[in-house]
Amino acid sequence: MSDSKADTTHGGMTNSQWVRMAIELGPLVVFFLLNSKANSLFGNEPAQNIFYATGGFMAATAISLAYSYAKFRKIPTMPLVTGIFVMVFGALTIWLQDDQFIKVKPTIVNALFAAALLGAAAMGKPVMKQLFDGAFNLTDKGWMVLTVRWGLFFVFLGVVNEVVWRNFSTDFWVSFKLFGIMPLTMIFGIAQIPVLTKHAPKNETEAAE
Repeated sequence: MSDSKADTTHGGMTNSQWVRMAIELGPLVVFFLLNSKANSLFGNEPAQNIFYATGGFMAATAISLAYSYAKFRKIPTMPLVTGIFVMVFGALTIWLQDDQFIKVKPTIVNALFAAALLGAAAMGKPVMKQLFDGAFNLTDKGWMVLTVRWGLFFVFLGVVNEVVWRNFSTDFWVSFKLFGIMPLTMIFGIAQIPVLTKHAPKNETEAAE
């Protein structure tokens, strides 16, 4: 059976894309629910919910990465790097009983991605071409535009995370990760569609570059 037949489209997205979205959203949903309900489920003090949520987040992340590998026989670079940081900073959060570690984790991850993308762009390397791994067919100029834009967006996400966790409650920060960051990322991704159409190769020479 060909991939085109097996990977049917629902709501404008293929089955694989829906699965990938569920893999990314699943750990965040677990994080949100345990931060809200851990005291009801386990009888702990509400102030300890963030630590139960962090443990659940780590477990859900490990399961999602394992499922991604079992399903697609590979783990994309960004989820893999994010997963490693979740494990490291999550372990520090639980061990030291200090939720600042898990709160600052997104800032560090976004700064790392921003530095990698913008650094590569400064050296004339449109690294998004490798990260998207053939998902789109663009000219090198198109890939460069996406590389710079996503690099700047990661800078924005890092700044937003710092503002939110330093100025609002833990519950608000956890909710914002699921109901703020994810929608912002999806909206930004959709906003890049004109780049995909504008910089699509017009001939075989451009496609081969």
